[in-house]
Formats: sequence, structure tokens, C-alpha cells
Amino acid sequence: MTIRRLRMLAFPAALLLLVCSGCAAGTATFESTSAGFWNGLWHGLICIITFVIGLFSDTVRMYEPNNVGPLYDLGFLLGAIVSLGGGAGHSCRKKAKVVVHKEKEWEEIGVKVEEKVRKGIRKWLDESERGEGDWEEVGRKVEEKIKRELREWADD
Repeated sequence: MTIRRLRMLAFPAALLLLVCSGCAAGTATFESTSAGFWNGLWHGLICIITFVIGLFSDTVRMYEPNNVGPLYDLGFLLGAIVSLGGGAGHSCRKKAKVVVHKEKEWEEIGVKVEEKVRKGIRKWLDESERGEGDWEEVGRKVEEKIKRELREWADD
């Protein structure tokens, strides 16, 4: 980023911080009335901003202690979930796509291996029908065929 662009972004960011701190938790706004659900929702949405401001100020807090109870807590929790990324739903969908993709790859590999094994068995059966060698020779042929086919398959 260029310095000019940073300067252009600094003013709106400072303005946003001032606006958010005016209606943040722990200010004089909630001395006479208790904070309700909507205030909790707002405080949850701006929790990151008020946390940063609260590090440098004694008057601004992340959570309003003068609240109506469970409704404020629910609103704060919902707002915090939205502002902090929305939970694990996105990551679960992403993992599911990766798993489906890998399963598809393995399925394709399985089909290729099955085709090569079938071809190898057919060739071996054709060759073994021509000659009636003893079982040791058949075993040796099978071993050679398998090695050859595996090498060919690995090279593909």
C-alpha cells in the first residue's frame, strides 16, 4: 500500500472508531437505563473495536455490566459470532469439498487399477492356456507378469 492510500483510509477509520466508541459499552449512556437485546447485539458487533479502544481508555468497555440479563447476553453473543467470523460453518463446508474431491480421485485410481488387473489376468490366462507348464513355472510367470504390469502402471 502506498502512503497516500494509507492516509485516505486513516480518516474513515478514525471516524468509525469515534462513532463506535460513542455507543460502546461502559459509557455514560447506560448509567440511567439498562442495555437490552439490541444494545447487546450492537456491542457484540463492535466488540473488536471496543476491545482495542478499551486497551487505551478506562471509560470504554467491551461488555456493558448494566444490562437486562439473558437478553443482552444473547444479543452480545450473536453480535460477537457475526463479527468474529460466524463460527465453524464455513470451514466444515470447505473440508467436505476437499474430502469429496479426494474420494473422487481415489475412485478414478481404483477404476484404472481394476482395468489393468483385468487385462493382466486375461493375458495370463491366454498364455497359460497355450502351455501346460508345472505350477512353479506358472507361479514364476504370474510373478513376472505382476511386476511388469506394476511397472507399466507406475509409468502411466
